[in-house]
Amino acid sequence: MCRKTRELGLLLIIVCTVLVSDFHYDLPEELIAQQPLPDRAASRLLHLSASSGAIADRQFHEFPHLLRTADLVVFNNTRVFPARLYGRRGGLRSQPVSPRNPASRDFLHGRIEVLLTRQLQSDPNIWECLVRPGRKIGIGEHLFFGDHDELQAEVISRAHFGERHIRFSPADDFFARIEKIGHVPLPPYISRDDSSADRDRYQTVYARERGSVAAPTAGLHFTPEVLSRIRERGIDTTEVTLHVGLGTFQPVRVDKVEDHKLHSESYSISKEAAAKIELARRQSRRIVAIGTTTVRTLEYAAQQSQGEIHPGSGEANLFIYPGYNFRVVNALLTNFHLPQSTLLMLVCALGGKDKVLNAYRHAVGECYRFYSYGDCMFVE
Repeated sequence: MCRKTRELGLLLIIVCTVLVSDFHYDLPEELIAQQPLPDRAASRLLHLSASSGAIADRQFHEFPHLLRTADLVVFNNTRVFPARLYGRRGGLRSQPVSPRNPASRDFLHGRIEVLLTRQLQSDPNIWECLVRPGRKIGIGEHLFFGDHDELQAEVISRAHFGERHIRFSPADDFFARIEKIGHVPLPPYISRDDSSADRDRYQTVYARERGSVAAPTAGLHFTPEVLSRIRERGIDTTEVTLHVGLGTFQPVRVDKVEDHKLHSESYSISKEAAAKIELARRQSRRIVAIGTTTVRTLEYAAQQSQGEIHPGSGEANLFIYPGYNFRVVNALLTNFHLPQSTLLMLVCALGGKDKVLNAYRHAVGECYRFYSYGDCMFVE
């Protein structure tokens, strides 16, 4: 290979490399929303044109009028369950566990925290989970949850990304017990204990299919009234399911974006939903995704079927970042995301990195509320 050819190849590698640091922005801590607004639909909405980069400050209640009558709006109907469990390691009995204080002395007395992330399809008694303190909980240990040991489990193996596999003792009313003793798995940037109010507010009004450890937060702004206004305009809607797990929050620990591997999350598309989406796609109608989880579901399904949408279920692990060619989604309603996160990269892939980051800087300057309980952004 001649010198010029080698130099050209090196130049192409440099040009094509996407760095994680390219997706950084500065965010004052006080803009991270710690509580939801009393009225779901009272959020602000930042409107971004992906073609021109123009931005406009709006209110979420305007969203139905930003849609076109021919649009198909797709929601993720997953339901969050109280997936954070506090308990103790086998053989040690003590007082009830104080939530969200992993650094406390409780952990010196066998106290543990477990975040259930995915139920295995091969054996419903086995769950992938994150455990704290992670280094001290080994294979073969027995774990007990609830003041009266309502649930019991054994650590049976280690999984990827520092997770464990635990096997619960069979219980016919397993999820009833989870609902009783579990805690709402609020994200770590919400620096407070979960409350009873979070069981309602950290859940979309259209949530149906139980299985998520985090809410598809773009949907938290919708009320029955807003949904009615969308349908009154004759705009078609449908639902898919993606159970939000570690794939959504897994931190990016590499320098180059393409070196990151995304964790799998369970998804399902019904026959009715697939038919609506495929018809809209074939008619070149605009498909509007409510949330990044909906985007990942639709684009992964299309990738499996040469661009078409078919009914089915599986495990989605599609990592979308700038350079990705969207096959289904044309517009996106989403909340604001963490710097250097895979979710921010997905939004940048649809709206353009420079345009999206410029919109984020505008949002910071205008004191928008950020993250799960924060305001939203419409990219079209």
